[in-house]
Amino acid sequence: MQAVCRRWSHQHIRQSPAQIDCFKSLYPISDPFNGVENPRLASTLATKGVGHLVRKGTGGRSSVSGIVATVFGATGFLGRYLVQQLAKMGSQVLVPFRGSEDSHRHLKLMGDLGQVVPMKYSPRDENSIKAVMAKANVVINLIGREYETRNYSFEDVNHHMAEQLAVISKEHGGIMRYIQVSSLGASQSSPSRMLRAKAAAEEAILRELPEATVMRPAVMVGTEDRILNPWAHFAKKYSFLPLMGDGSTKIQPAYVVDVASAIIAALKDDGTSMGKVYELGGPDVYTMHELAELMFDTIREWPHYVKVPFPIAKAIATPRELFLKKVPFPLPTPTIFNLDAIEALTTDTLVSENALTFEDLGIVPRKIKGYPIEFLIQFRKGGPNYGSTVSEKITPDSWR
Repeated sequence: MQAVCRRWSHQHIRQSPAQIDCFKSLYPISDPFNGVENPRLASTLATKGVGHLVRKGTGGRSSVSGIVATVFGATGFLGRYLVQQLAKMGSQVLVPFRGSEDSHRHLKLMGDLGQVVPMKYSPRDENSIKAVMAKANVVINLIGREYETRNYSFEDVNHHMAEQLAVISKEHGGIMRYIQVSSLGASQSSPSRMLRAKAAAEEAILRELPEATVMRPAVMVGTEDRILNPWAHFAKKYSFLPLMGDGSTKIQPAYVVDVASAIIAALKDDGTSMGKVYELGGPDVYTMHELAELMFDTIREWPHYVKVPFPIAKAIATPRELFLKKVPFPLPTPTIFNLDAIEALTTDTLVSENALTFEDLGIVPRKIKGYPIEFLIQFRKGGPNYGSTVSEKITPDSWR
């Protein structure tokens, strides 16, 4: 019946121009519920003059947001949270991957049918990169690594790949937004090679695409994080935790979901975030010792520390770097004793005084203590309800 009505209406509209005005009067463009003036149906993606984005639906997973985003690094820690938020608003997400077919399997469930599209590529094959960006109008680069491998150096992963993506995006001509995820503390004067490479990438990207947006998240905390999880594993296995230096280095950890929300907020604004750099740190500043105390309180274990002076920590971590490209087999991935991470810990990593932050994107970051680190209860040896809370702990002094 609906097909017959549509066919009848199309025939009569073609025959009678006067009837077109009749239909326009029934459903005007300015209609507050069905027209483009409805804020839920109007696209907020800054288009740089390439035309209006088609958007349909009410904004859920089965809607069409008009965004086709290629998310490099989507299979990583931050990537899963960003893909989930993009898919939740009805965007199509192209997921480049270079590993096994299982590396992206969890992402396909986050969007409607056909909205999360895995595409195999090689970061050293320019044609494959162009293929995964061919139909995109947004590019988000999450690629980064805090350690070197036999095949990829810090500069390869954190600098050259990002610069290559910016050059290809510029040649593409239809990329409306480019968002680069860097790291808090990125600077050419940093003692960390990774942070120096991140700073070089920022300069290269803004040189190619002055309208690109750069995000500098602090150390991110979440279910799959690379700071509290390794600490808890080490503490459970060896009954102590090594602290680099004296544990007084200050950091400003952020919840990974807040970082993903900040990227989405920049993507959905009217273009005010284009060409700007945001430093995304959490609301609280912790020393490494204080963050370790929070970890021990959550897993309900008595804290035991071994303070490792920086020279000794570097000496322990150096052999891997020396033999990395001299042996015919891959070496283990560094966790606690990562030479470059130890170098980064020699200085505080905090949000700059006058930097743009979460608040400038309309995001109120959550405190780390509480729900963001609740995943650590899996390390309690007697189950989630094992032990006492911090306020109920019985100290050795009370035994006397």
